[in-house]
Amino acid sequence: MPSPAPTRFTLLATLRRFRGSRRGSAAVEFALVAPMFFALLFAIIESALMFLASQVLESASQNSARVLLTGQAQSGTLTACAVSGVSTPCSQTTFKAYVCSQIPALFDCTKLYVDVVSTNSFGALSLTNYGDSCSFNPTGVQYSAGAANQVVVVRLFYQWPLFVTGLGFNMGCNNKRLLIATAAFKNEPF
Repeated sequence: MPSPAPTRFTLLATLRRFRGSRRGSAAVEFALVAPMFFALLFAIIESALMFLASQVLESASQNSARVLLTGQAQSGTLTACAVSGVSTPCSQTTFKAYVCSQIPALFDCTKLYVDVVSTNSFGALSLTNYGDSCSFNPTGVQYSAGAANQVVVVRLFYQWPLFVTGLGFNMGCNNKRLLIATAAFKNEPF
């Protein structure tokens, strides 16, 4: 049996064979699309987590504001503020501990800042600007729970860490997004 005639290697013949072969085309197409797909997927997941954290922080601010509104924190009837079983008004640290008890494991309470300001009327209210995601400086946060019929504003600040920022998707500054939750109300006549 005679051997087949040797074929000559030509660039044109190789290109024709390569063009006609479809093996591996799906892998090549996936390799081209995958980085953009995964970047978009991780950005969507991070955005959803950030919005979930923002809503949890809002709920915590509303729940913790309720104990100020009803006078439980001021009168010492709130069990979280009782020291050694003795009813005492909440201090800044005990009120922050109460706020942290309202927040699930989604947050690190050492990075949570609680600012409570009270005044006699909404018109006389003056709030301190602690900056944004790039220039957040929480020094000077205060705790003034207010008396009966006073206007109180409770603000919670948390710098949420961002992870997908290396892919060009940055919703904050310095890989952090400042989440702020606010509750404004007038205390009941307790």
